[in-house]
Amino acid sequence: MLSEQEQIRRNSLAELYKLGINPYPQAAFPVNVFTTDILNQFDDNNPDQFKEVTLAGRIMSRRIMGAASFCELQDSKGRIQLYIKRDEICPGEDKTMYNTVFKRLLDIGDFIGVKGFAFRTQMGEISVHVKELTVLSKSLRPLPIVKEKDGVKYDEFNDPELRYRMRYVDLVVNDKVKDIFITRTRIIDSIRRFFNESGYLEVETPVLQAIPGGATARPFITHHNALDIPMYLRIADELYLKRLIVGGFEGVYEFSRNFRNEGMDRTHNPEFTCLEIYVAYKDYLWMMDYTEEMIHRCVMDVLGKETVKVGDNEISFKRPFKRITMIDSIKEKTGIDITGMDEAQLRDVCKQLGIDLHHRLSRGDVAALQASPQQPRADRALRADGQRQGVGQRLHRAERPH
Repeated sequence: MLSEQEQIRRNSLAELYKLGINPYPQAAFPVNVFTTDILNQFDDNNPDQFKEVTLAGRIMSRRIMGAASFCELQDSKGRIQLYIKRDEICPGEDKTMYNTVFKRLLDIGDFIGVKGFAFRTQMGEISVHVKELTVLSKSLRPLPIVKEKDGVKYDEFNDPELRYRMRYVDLVVNDKVKDIFITRTRIIDSIRRFFNESGYLEVETPVLQAIPGGATARPFITHHNALDIPMYLRIADELYLKRLIVGGFEGVYEFSRNFRNEGMDRTHNPEFTCLEIYVAYKDYLWMMDYTEEMIHRCVMDVLGKETVKVGDNEISFKRPFKRITMIDSIKEKTGIDITGMDEAQLRDVCKQLGIDLHHRLSRGDVAALQASPQQPRADRALRADGQRQGVGQRLHRAERPH
């Protein structure tokens, strides 16, 4: 069942076809500038700088004012105001492109291409005076309209579930979301350059595995038709990377997609990206130094400074980082020194701290729970117990013939 808005847009689509306008043209529309280029580089003393510009993007707002109108165009970089005059885009007798197409058949969210020149309005806003307008894609579903006045936003698209289910809408209407994607890519590029400069090799290892290994988690199971055997989506790429080290490489790494068929929430996805690196002839102390150097390098490459503000907190990535053992961390957080304690004594300490335990937890699991008191206690116990069960399941699968 279509909404009223969706039906109106489909009617507009039909009218565009009747007018002989293809609302989904296949021809290329080459742009020569982005909105941010004009906004950041426009010079009032150099009127010829953006004398002929070609832009493409979505209509994000409109103000119809008789024979002339304003609208806001959003491309992949930002937004800019367009000034559209009827007699400019319709120089002849036929005024259909303005009176019918622009004013009545186009909607917020539609893609258009424009050609014109940049100028500054009497109100001081850098804009594009449109000389030609082309319909590039008719949007059949309305976008959420986020309004802003005096720095305050209204009708925001901020429902967490909708934002994660409809990430493409989130990207269109919430400006800062795109920055997260861009930053993530820049971080990966920085890490890749750092590893490559060290002489280590980026590789790809199998996603489908006969026996999933390298981590304790429940895998997704599928079937290989040609071999007629069960296969598993990898839960880690560890074992294959280690085999490459055995084969003679000094260092290998991989940005891999891993799959773990377990619980999920907003911050835990069964499908996720994992980075693993293995280097020969090194120890964990070297890896600590190398990781510290890598993190510092990423922060400087992406942000250009060592201090990052997260909420109300400032995090310094200046080297060297603080290092602390698990036993010292427990002592720092709880005031209890667990050095030399056996499992029974560790369990007694957990009871004193009010940490719920399960009998199947190992001595290491118990110590790990004590080292992370900021996590909800029941959740910590369940997660650790789930890891223990995962070990048994993985070993059981490994014992079965395939």
